[in-house]
Amino acid sequence: MRKIRLTVSYDGTDFSGFQIQPNRRTVQGVLQDALAKLTKAPVHVVGAGRTDAGVHAYGQVVHFETDSRIPVDKWPLALNAVLPPDIVVREAQEVDRAFHARYSATGKTYVYRVDNRRYPDVLARRYAYHVPHALDVERMRAAARHLLGRHDFTSFCSAKTTVKGDRIRHLRRADIVVRGQDIWFCFAADGFLYNMVRILVGTLLEVGQGMRDPEAIPAILAARDRAAAGKTAPPHGLVLWSVSYGDDAHNPVDFASIF
Repeated sequence: MRKIRLTVSYDGTDFSGFQIQPNRRTVQGVLQDALAKLTKAPVHVVGAGRTDAGVHAYGQVVHFETDSRIPVDKWPLALNAVLPPDIVVREAQEVDRAFHARYSATGKTYVYRVDNRRYPDVLARRYAYHVPHALDVERMRAAARHLLGRHDFTSFCSAKTTVKGDRIRHLRRADIVVRGQDIWFCFAADGFLYNMVRILVGTLLEVGQGMRDPEAIPAILAARDRAAAGKTAPPHGLVLWSVSYGDDAHNPVDFASIF
């Protein structure tokens, strides 16, 4: 058996998330169906992360095992020929048996796009959260600096999470970049909790609107209470940008190239 690693992009709009679910269209399910069609055998796909319904990916990583002899450099072409247009395989590698898309990962980078125009950009409606209110970017950047480092992010984790143990994560990057009337939030960490990025964005947007003080962030972290943080931003602005495995640094984010 061979183990193949794929880098996959997808538009999450018409998926009920990554993880396979009965009678639902999911990224995992569509990938498994495509692989079964090519290999003529059932194939189990393992992803680096379980993106929610409506969340997109530029650099999701998955692995699967197969006894197919398709050359590794032919997998993207073969899969893209049978996949629907909202999933694209960008790269394939044959990896060591010890590799695991989820457990071998050393970090992830997410980006979140906010359309800050007075009226929404109709062409961005599937990929950006429209916030028509004036946003103070410098206040949001000041708040984001308090998030950097190792913290217990319970306050920024959905109350529906199934994580019972350690909720400490090391947030390595919390950048806010303005491109025209778009505001991009970029977060890189060793791992993320359920809805963590969307809650971070929702809280920072409240800071940008003057509803919270930037200096309130340490107290929100210390509270370890979901009720202390802001609302959860909607899923369609979020993109899983890249997954790191220690042998590759987080890819630089070219915000203009995502969509």
